[in-house]
Amino acid sequence: MDDLSAIAGFAERLARKAGELVRHEREHNTLRTGYKQQTELVTHADVLADEMITGAIRERFPDHRILSEETMPDLEQAEQLDTPLWIIDPIDGTVNYAYGHPQVAVSIAYAEQGRVQVGVVHAPFAEETFRAERGRGATLNGTTIRHSGATDPRQSLFATGFPYTKDALEPLVSRLNAMIHQCRDLRRIGSAALDICWVACGRLDIYYENVSPWDFAAARLIALEAGATAGHFSEVPEAMPADLWGRDILISAPAVWDPARKILRQASGYE
Repeated sequence: MDDLSAIAGFAERLARKAGELVRHEREHNTLRTGYKQQTELVTHADVLADEMITGAIRERFPDHRILSEETMPDLEQAEQLDTPLWIIDPIDGTVNYAYGHPQVAVSIAYAEQGRVQVGVVHAPFAEETFRAERGRGATLNGTTIRHSGATDPRQSLFATGFPYTKDALEPLVSRLNAMIHQCRDLRRIGSAALDICWVACGRLDIYYENVSPWDFAAARLIALEAGATAGHFSEVPEAMPADLWGRDILISAPAVWDPARKILRQASGYE
């Protein structure tokens, strides 16, 4: 087994273990919630899972850096390319988790020189594990997956999300209005990682949003390895690796990527 496969196996075991933890906490213990930055919901299970994952990574790879949503959310880590970086979201879909919805995922990505090499997204309530290694394809529970093959935006199902803070919604509503009029329909799933993985396996055709690296880093590689196209409908800053830049992200079946990008750019006033 080479190093990349070993790292992917380690990441998958961690994601599954974290999934067991968050599922057990919701099903057997009293859910304790709070807020960070006054608006963003967080549960005790988010912190427990984050500490478990990051602790295991530190023990096995003490020289690696970690970017995690709950315990180490320093986004400047994504700009430092000298040592390997792990990008962790212990519970993607925290609001879903708190409300008893099943669309919840543990996301773990491993990057070298700003490029994600391994991605694992585990959905504990659905018992689904998405996994990819760069250049080796993507799988769902061990079976190879591919994008939908959609060719026409008007026949495409798209997903997006909205931020916790609601003070700058006008551009988002403009994009939503344009997309809903030129696509088949919208799905609002509540987990960016699962949105993207669902593009990877053909349950969705298009996904766009503004998100943080831990929300999408693992899933983006999974989608790419499933043959989807991933990029942005605005420009990526020169100093930031595209793999880790989450503003105006767009991931879709290849044939509808350019048309969707044009719709979103026009709705955003970029052209």
